[in-house]
Amino acid sequence: MSTLKSAAPLLRQRMFEDMQARNLNPHTQRSHVLSCKRFAAFLGRSPDTATADDVKAFQLHLIESGASIANRNRIMTGVKFLLRVTLRRHDLTAEIYHLREPQKVPLVMSQQEIERLLAMARSAKTRAMLSLSYGCGLRAGEVVRLKVGDIDRDQKIIRIVQAKGRKDRHVMLPPDMLDLLRQCWTERPTGCDDDIPPAQRVLFPGRGTGKPLTTRQFSRLFHETVTAAGIKKPVTLHTLRHSFATHLLEAGVDIRKIQALLGHDKLETTARYASVATGMIAEIQSPLDRLGAGRKREAKKRTT
Repeated sequence: MSTLKSAAPLLRQRMFEDMQARNLNPHTQRSHVLSCKRFAAFLGRSPDTATADDVKAFQLHLIESGASIANRNRIMTGVKFLLRVTLRRHDLTAEIYHLREPQKVPLVMSQQEIERLLAMARSAKTRAMLSLSYGCGLRAGEVVRLKVGDIDRDQKIIRIVQAKGRKDRHVMLPPDMLDLLRQCWTERPTGCDDDIPPAQRVLFPGRGTGKPLTTRQFSRLFHETVTAAGIKKPVTLHTLRHSFATHLLEAGVDIRKIQALLGHDKLETTARYASVATGMIAEIQSPLDRLGAGRKREAKKRTT
């Protein structure tokens, strides 16, 4: 037992080095380590002693314990990294399988609901953050990490730096959004980042010096505003991004432009919003309507 305890830090260090060498972001590294700790707790011993039966049993355990498909797949991704990269146990990685998640239609808010939401924001800061989520299609983490230098007033764009997938992209900067950011800046606490160059100052500071608001704090502000607006749908912050894409599609914006604004690699990911573009769906003529039109034309010919 003492040998296994002494081996655990060495194995964890090797895994950290492997993840850093592959430039995995800190969030992914933390997720992988927690997944492997859960695997080790299930085994009751070091993962480097695992067998094929152990891997099979752990996957069954996750499902039986009520883990969602997404969470189960995330955990097994971390375990697979440990087995495949750090331990080089390719015989064990062959036992790992990922379950297919059910395809769900994204929940979307109407434009009237968006207007009520923004009207009920209790401060310019909250209204600005919510407006960026909806008006520019930004993820919660992208909003809170925005810095002064990311706002390009001359080109009327916002630079999204190293977003999901370590990708940069540009989104539009609506004129009303620029005015709202100016108003938000006047209410910003002074002295919270005087030692930081102006271009590097975060737009929405948190409690620590030079640190942004957390996504959890942003989510809390969102749900408080949703309640104040009387919106009963089970919405999340990401619903604003879904609504952004759907409303652009309904307005006739080319789907490839929407793909670029959202930062999607695959067009299929963006195309799913066509299934919830209710305005477009309502305008489609049903074949039943054509049958009725055909009968009316035949009746008209008989009468003439």
